[in-house]
Amino acid sequence: MESAGWLTVTTAFISPLPVDVWGVVPCSGRSSRMGTPKAMLDAGGWTFLERVINSLRGGGCGRVLVSLPTSTGPVAAKARAAGASVVENPYPEEGPIGSLRAALATVELEVEGVAFCPVDHPLIQAETVRSLVIKFGDTEGPLVVPTFKGKRGHPVLFRRSLFDELIAPELPEGARTVVHNHLDDIAEVPVEDEGTVTDINYLSDYRRHFPREYRLRFQAR
Repeated sequence: MESAGWLTVTTAFISPLPVDVWGVVPCSGRSSRMGTPKAMLDAGGWTFLERVINSLRGGGCGRVLVSLPTSTGPVAAKARAAGASVVENPYPEEGPIGSLRAALATVELEVEGVAFCPVDHPLIQAETVRSLVIKFGDTEGPLVVPTFKGKRGHPVLFRRSLFDELIAPELPEGARTVVHNHLDDIAEVPVEDEGTVTDINYLSDYRRHFPREYRLRFQAR
């Protein structure tokens, strides 16, 4: 374990669990609400992207796929350096569902499911991911989601039986449409990890959760 400010990061890779789940990180957006690429923002000595990849790998995901508009550039290099594989997303304008579809096209047949985690959730802990993967292995349901104080969060684990639905063209709300179609089948896992519901989408969010990093990035002269 390494400490970064008031947060603790699991840097040692934990061997995969018996159930084969891959992590998927959508990273094709323009970060228009943030005004700067979220993936590369400092989150206590680690970028958002590194934190998410680390939590998925440390939580037992056999591989982590990062969907990007291009397989070159600094974000792709950062993803690979953190131990992830880069998937080129030809349709970034579709939003996160386009990233997920691009990743699913590369998932090997023996993989039982994917853990879908947006890059703007850098506070999720590896231990939380591991508890979700364990639950996924213990249930036959199509969906596993964490809940924090009754609120559903990320990552969302989709079983392979839902892959065809996720790649279907008509999904008005993206992956959320598929989740809503299976509300009665969701396996919820209560967790003590507020990071599962902490979506850092705006600069005000970034300033609140990472005040020192915000000052250094946006106020230092």
